[in-house]
Amino acid sequence: MDLVKSYLGLCKLKVVALIVFTAMVGMFLATVPPGMVPWDVLLFGNLGIGMAASSAAAINHVLDAREDAKMARTTNRPLPQGKISERNALIFAVLLGALSMVILVVFINTLTAVLTFLSLVGYAVVYTMYLKRATPQNIVIGGAAGAAPPILGWTALTNSVDPHSLLLFLIIFIWTPPHFWALAIHRREEYAKVDIPMLPVTHGVPFTRLQILLYTVMLIVVSVLPFVFRMSGLFYLVGALVLGGGFLYYAILLMKGDDDSIAMKTFGYSIWYLMAMFTILLIDHYLPLLF
Repeated sequence: MDLVKSYLGLCKLKVVALIVFTAMVGMFLATVPPGMVPWDVLLFGNLGIGMAASSAAAINHVLDAREDAKMARTTNRPLPQGKISERNALIFAVLLGALSMVILVVFINTLTAVLTFLSLVGYAVVYTMYLKRATPQNIVIGGAAGAAPPILGWTALTNSVDPHSLLLFLIIFIWTPPHFWALAIHRREEYAKVDIPMLPVTHGVPFTRLQILLYTVMLIVVSVLPFVFRMSGLFYLVGALVLGGGFLYYAILLMKGDDDSIAMKTFGYSIWYLMAMFTILLIDHYLPLLF
């Protein structure tokens, strides 16, 4: 059981759960008029997307193993603890990724498989191997891979890339920098120790706080686009503005103070924000069936 737990630890299941959730919401929002997603798309689509995300996470563990061993936040991961060898972790990741592609091609469609594979490569290779160590804008550029799941879910149902799915992508893309930079502020000394150029390390905490504030304002603007383009209704608009106001509150607190605990509270709220946003999108989509 300990070995199974270690392999599951490579998958970053909490992150994968959020990825699968946003992909699933993409599937349901693609039903026009609002209806039920076919069981095979719901099952195999989310399974394939989730396995691909787990594969990317495991590759990330392998590539970051040496840095993880030096950072307090990651030192208890399976590879730094020696519970799994890098070779076995890589084999596990490749098998997961290959199986996810088979599932998506056979049971869903080739377009979803290709886009999922590009997302896997974008995170596991482009971001982890290059961008993460090359530029303080790493999370901005690399965030595109993490923002893809709603498109993947939408495509799993429709076999096409709909403009509305791109709005969901844009929300997560703009959300990612303030979400991650809040964590990076709290962990800046650890990133500096392993020479990873996160924004608080290269440009300082005050500059990073300003960027979080500016991105939060952009996020609020972007979050109303589903209403502007008639993808969602008034229920979503009110929810998006209330949630955005909460995010802005934390960003302002972070901007005004020197307490690092605010950074972690901002990080925690950002996770709750994204889950709530997509939940409200889903509820709003099915409200017409209730009235």
